[in-house]
Order: sequence, then C-alpha cells, then structure tokens
Amino acid sequence: MTLPISLEFFPPKTPEGSAKLRAARAELYALKPDFCSVTYGAGGSTQEGTFGAVQEILNEGVAAASHFSCVGATKQRVAEQLLQLKAMGVKRLVALRGDLPSGYGGPGELQYSSDLVRFIREQTGDHFHITVACYPEVHPQAKSPADDLHAYAAKVQAGANSAITQMFFNADGYWRFVEDAHAAGVRIPVLPGIMPITNSSGLLRFADTCGSEIPRWMRLRLQAFGDDTASIKAFGLDVVTHLCEQLIKGGVPGLHFYTMNQSGATQAICQRLGKL
Repeated sequence: MTLPISLEFFPPKTPEGSAKLRAARAELYALKPDFCSVTYGAGGSTQEGTFGAVQEILNEGVAAASHFSCVGATKQRVAEQLLQLKAMGVKRLVALRGDLPSGYGGPGELQYSSDLVRFIREQTGDHFHITVACYPEVHPQAKSPADDLHAYAAKVQAGANSAITQMFFNADGYWRFVEDAHAAGVRIPVLPGIMPITNSSGLLRFADTCGSEIPRWMRLRLQAFGDDTASIKAFGLDVVTHLCEQLIKGGVPGLHFYTMNQSGATQAICQRLGKL
C-alpha cells in the first residue's frame, strides 16, 4: 500500500502518558507517516502539552501538524501563537473553531474556523499548510446539510489546503460528501478520519457526542460482545480494515488514523492493508 497515511495523537497529561506516547510513536513511525497531528483542548486548554508534543515529533524527524482553535481567543493571542509555531518549525496546522469551555463569556474575536483560516493567511501568508475539519454525516450543530456544506466551502475559500473528516463507518457517506463538495466547486483533498475500534462503550459514547453514526448492525454487535475485549478488537479490525479497503478502492488521497495514543490497532489495520 503506497497510499499516504497520517496519525493523530492527543497531548498526554502525565509523565507516564508521555512515555507511553513516545513508545507508541516509535512503533508507528514504521508506517512512514506523511505527518502526525496533535489535538488541542477546549479553548486551548492543552496548548502547552500540544506544542510540547508537536516539538517532540519534529525533533524525531517527522512532520508535525498542530491543531489550532480560535474559540474564546483574541486576534493578538492567535498571532502570538502563530509566531511561536513558526519559530518551532511547524509547517502544518489543523485549524478548528474549537469548543468553548464552561465559564467563557463568548466565542472571541474569531467566531468561526473560516475566520481563523483567513486570519492565519493574513498573518503568515503561505507558510502553513492548513487543514480543516469536515463532516460526511453533517456537523451536529448544523441547521441542514446545505448549511454544513456552505460552512465547509467558506473554510476552503478562506485558504484551506486540505480537510480531514470526522470519524465515520459508512464509505457511501464519505463519497456523497466529496461529490457534493465537488458540485459546489470545492475540490481540496479530503482525508478520511479512521477510528480503530478497541472498545465498545468509549466508541459509542464518542459517536453520540460528535454526531457520527454507528450503523445499527455494528452497534448491536458491539453491545452483544459485552466486556469481551478480544472479540471487540477482532470485530473492529475486520470492520475498519474493510472500510479502508473500500476507501482505497474508491481513490482516497490518504488515510488519517485517530490512534488514541496507542499503536496496536492502527498497526494491525495497516498490516492487513499491506502497509507493514
């Protein structure tokens, strides 16, 4: 499999977590990732950890993309952070609106991710490759699929280079989104976000919060496994590998794995796909 892959991590909160993440990265680098991204907490709450993990990845000789959100932030603060990232040697950003933490008074000076993308371009020109989020099954806060597509187009018109989808398990939804975007004149590469399945309750809970659909047959099968972790992992490996095979056959520009800071499931999928 020569298709480019990329990997997503989240900033660990403890020294033990940092050590485990370093070990997982070392194993996953065998996949020769195109880049590794690091998530950003609500309102930039994990900024120090995010930037620290990004710096480690760069020091390990791998391209790193920092997630970067604007909610609750001032333009001055965003400009300062962009200068910091440039000084670190970061060339990629995943630009997001982000979640507003409880207690924040308002969205800040940059209300939407399209505003953030435009501001990054104004401040830094073409220095950064900017990736944005998209939602094949429609953003949970969107009024309609048409409104969601309009918001996506606005991010691209503001200067985005590529997009990564929210996790999904229905390849048809991905292709429908890409077709609709093309029909609207939006033609940047869209990387499918791939979520390996290693447990049932966490996956179902996350899907409910982010608006991703777990097909009924999958949900029932996962629930039927109960606490049988081995069966859940084996089932998940079959399902996600098949999804990736469908996407590759259709001609996706790459695969973006949500690793959850673990190496095993992503490695197993890639091994089945012929990447290892």
